[in-house]
Amino acid sequence: MPDALCAAADDCRKEADMNMEKVTILYERLSRDDGEDSVSNSIQNQRQLLEDYAERNNLKPYRHIQDDGWSGTVWNRPGWQELITEVEAGRVQNIVVKNLDRMGRDYLRVGLYMEQFRDSGVRLIAVNDAIDTDLGEDDFTPFRAILAEWYARDTSKKIRAVFNSRMEAGYHCSGSIPYGYLHDPDDRQQWIINEPAAEVVRRIFQLVIEGKGVYQIANILAEDKVLIPTAHHQAMGNTKLYAV
Repeated sequence: MPDALCAAADDCRKEADMNMEKVTILYERLSRDDGEDSVSNSIQNQRQLLEDYAERNNLKPYRHIQDDGWSGTVWNRPGWQELITEVEAGRVQNIVVKNLDRMGRDYLRVGLYMEQFRDSGVRLIAVNDAIDTDLGEDDFTPFRAILAEWYARDTSKKIRAVFNSRMEAGYHCSGSIPYGYLHDPDDRQQWIINEPAAEVVRRIFQLVIEGKGVYQIANILAEDKVLIPTAHHQAMGNTKLYAV
């Protein structure tokens, strides 16, 4: 390529880089792991806090990315993956979270991502933890990440213990019920047969015994206008969905 064309191409790339306005990502995450803190950590609460911070500190333009209902021990969260994609594309100037544990509850991964942000020139701010990587390292940051992971592990153990206790006592561990049953109006811990739905279940079993496949059975039920479980439940005036 001639020198003039090379120079022109370099100028175009530099101009494109200058025109690419980097943004501030306001990242929110909430999961059932948050327990009693779920109200203060609600997505709406986080959004408002982060927006106020961004406005006060002129971190504009900004956009929200969130993961609602995702545990901090899971890292393939759609919102988090979107955030990382934006960072790798060079479109992020700052990342702002309410607390460091909103990033996740695995201290090794949190550390690796913080290193990635640092290498990418991205400023990380955890508002309530007083962390701002532009102001230098906080010696307590690794301990916060470790405590967040311990909290997640402790919560998981407690949840499993509650479920095990309920199962040993003969109680159900789900608020939803299988298709074909209803809550006993006198004792919601007990199920009673929902005869109209149970008849459909028996019919499906019979069709299986006759050698019909899944798609054949689905077509037969559709032709007979049999309601799907959710529609059947709603037709009975219930709002809680069946377990699947």
